[in-house]
Amino acid sequence: MLFDTQTRLASPTGADLNLYVKEAAGNPRAVVQINHGLAEHAARYARFADFLSGRGFHVYAHDHRGHGETKAADAPLGKFADSNGIAKVIADVGSVHDLIATEHPGLPVIVFGHSLGASIALNFVLRHSQRIYAAAIWNGNFSAGLLGQLALLILGWERMRLGSDVPSRLLPKLTFQAWGKAVPNHRTLFDWLSRDPVEVDKYVADPLCGWDASVSMWRDVVNMALHGGKDSSFAGVRRDLPVSLVGGEKDPASDYGKAVNHLARRMQAMGFSNLVSKVYAETRHESLNEINRDTVMNEFAAWADSVLKP
Repeated sequence: MLFDTQTRLASPTGADLNLYVKEAAGNPRAVVQINHGLAEHAARYARFADFLSGRGFHVYAHDHRGHGETKAADAPLGKFADSNGIAKVIADVGSVHDLIATEHPGLPVIVFGHSLGASIALNFVLRHSQRIYAAAIWNGNFSAGLLGQLALLILGWERMRLGSDVPSRLLPKLTFQAWGKAVPNHRTLFDWLSRDPVEVDKYVADPLCGWDASVSMWRDVVNMALHGGKDSSFAGVRRDLPVSLVGGEKDPASDYGKAVNHLARRMQAMGFSNLVSKVYAETRHESLNEINRDTVMNEFAAWADSVLKP
């Protein structure tokens, strides 16, 4: 299963984005724009794109700055930018949406994001909800609160102590490594991603996955999550926006699904009237690479069908 095309897209930020496109099989109904997670890349979503293509969706998926095969002078692997990293990441997403609008004018666009991609997708929505038809915010955590502030203090201390923007030494230990060790009878430190050993092994063997992010990238990651954690950030978002929230009951990154439920309660309290939320039993972090992925993908398609109906 492969994307139809792999191309380059020049972003106004100066990034040369690596972009994958999968055309809809048959009559196109909408476009899904995918935002991948931290320390991975867009090519890992080829199976999902193939599934969506068969159901009438065009799919666009790019590597974010500091990830995969995207190139930018200020964004080597593991770093968003020398400065204004969040703004540049969101602007890169905007450039993909500009391309979609040019190539498929009038087609509804669903923005999809997993994990870090959920933060990127939500932060795009908070700024540009008028540009999209619906949003799928999956496996994210916008409930960091005091822990997020503590993470920023740790990262500030690291930046001062290390003297340059190098990979964080502490955040991987407090996140990826801690989550891996917490899995009972874990085979690798990445078993927290999925119960499917084949998918875990593919991640471990991929040189573009699993690397340690820089201090500045971690700061940007935390700040995006904290921004999504403030009700005031949602002030300009239309309340009838269709939203899908998904998490896993065994996903430590989303506090075992609690963060997903918390975001759902917040958004419902803010008046979002077209929101669905589900935490899948026994499911770990990567819903699309889990052993129940067929169910997960089919339910995504059913949700998309429901919101696209006039």
